[in-house]
Amino acid sequence: MNEIKFRTFCANFVIIATLLMSFAVAFVAAYPEKSDVLTVNNAIYEGNKESGKVALTFNVYERTDNVLKIAEILNEHGAKATFFVGGCWVAKNADTLLKLSSNGFEIGNHGYSHRDHAKLNVKSNADEIRVTERLIDNALSSLPDYKNSKLFAPPSGSMGENMFTVCKDMGYKVIMWTSDTIDWRDHDANLIFERATKNLKAGDIILMHPTDDTVTALPKILEYISSQGLTADIVSNVI
Repeated sequence: MNEIKFRTFCANFVIIATLLMSFAVAFVAAYPEKSDVLTVNNAIYEGNKESGKVALTFNVYERTDNVLKIAEILNEHGAKATFFVGGCWVAKNADTLLKLSSNGFEIGNHGYSHRDHAKLNVKSNADEIRVTERLIDNALSSLPDYKNSKLFAPPSGSMGENMFTVCKDMGYKVIMWTSDTIDWRDHDANLIFERATKNLKAGDIILMHPTDDTVTALPKILEYISSQGLTADIVSNVI
C-alpha cells in the first residue's frame, strides 16, 4: 500500500510540476521583459532611459520666424531636436526645411492639414501622410545621404485603428510624448519651462510648438537639461 501511495504521489507531483512549468512559460510569453522604449498601442511615448538623452520635438504648421529662432537657439546650445512638419507648411517653406535638415535637425511627418486622424478612413490617413512625405522628400532630396526619418506625430495626438494600419504599411513609427508643454494654449514661458522639465529623465520626449513664449523659455529649458547631465537630441537617437 505504501508503495502504491508513493507512486501515486510521484505521478501527481510530475503532473503538477509540468503544469506549473507550462504556466510559467505562458506567463513570460504574455509579459515579456520590459523594453527600454515605452510603447502603448503601437505609439511611442518614451525613449530609452539609458540613453542619457531627451528628445525635444516641435510640431510645426506656422510661425516660420519662430522656427528659425528655435533652430538658432538650439545651435547656440549644441542641442538637436526633431521638427514634425505639416505638409501645407512645407509647401510654402521648403527652403526653411532644407536649412533645418542641413543643420542636423530631424524632420518628421505631421500630416498635411492637421486633421483628426482618429476620424479619417484608411485612404484619407494615407493621403495626409503620403503627400507630406513627398513634400519633405522633394525639399530634402538634394542633401547627401538623405533618408526619410519615417516618424509620424499625429495632430493633437489623435490616433485610430486606420491611422495605425497606414503607418505600419508605410513603415512609420508613431511618436507621442512624455511631457506636453501645452504651449499653444498657455502663453506663459515659466509654465512652459515647468512642464518641460518636471520630473525630467533620460528617454523623455518633450512636445513644444513654435510660439513666442516657447522661444523665450527654450534657453532656460536647454540649460536645465544640461544641468541634469542630459543631452537634447533628435527622436531617432532617443527611442
